Amino acid sequence: MPAGPPRAAVILAHPLPTAGGTMHTKVVFQVAKALARVGCVVLRFNFRGVGLSAGAWDDGRGERDDYSAAVDHMAKTYPDLELWAAGFSFGSYVALTVGADDARICALIAIAPPVHMYDFASVQSSPKPIFILHGEDDELISIRLVRHFYAGLKEPKELIEIDRANHLFDGQASEVGDVLADLLEDFTCRTQ
Repeated sequence: MPAGPPRAAVILAHPLPTAGGTMHTKVVFQVAKALARVGCVVLRFNFRGVGLSAGAWDDGRGERDDYSAAVDHMAKTYPDLELWAAGFSFGSYVALTVGADDARICALIAIAPPVHMYDFASVQSSPKPIFILHGEDDELISIRLVRHFYAGLKEPKELIEIDRANHLFDGQASEVGDVLADLLEDFTCRTQ
């Protein structure tokens, strides 16, 4: 929760569960803290089968359902706030694809999106504002692939490259949060 009245509600998804991703992943934790600093209420949650969550890995299908349920919860809890979809790595695929198709979501935020591993067609045709943060030295998803993906997105959009950062932003998780907070500090979907 932010210190003052919230200005937006963010649903934040974690990286690939089968590779150890949880809502406690450092980048997810730092991003949640940073977004709260700029007035956002943030929901982090574990996908099915992660931590104490019931269920089992469903190759992205069930995880999209999990994300949609989290959006439903935030829309009901904060009916007067803008809803922003955000995620890290696999979580960015889930957040962006659900967010692109859900009329309640007005902004899309991706951290290290796996653009070559999943179908992002709905994101590429979406007119919603999209913000992408990616590591310059990401060993899993090359910055070249992300730049190509970014070039095909509709405006408004923004791509921020984090110098010397690998896929997990080792040693730079707080920097990711700070960069995102600076980027979104004055952002509102209403001005787009």
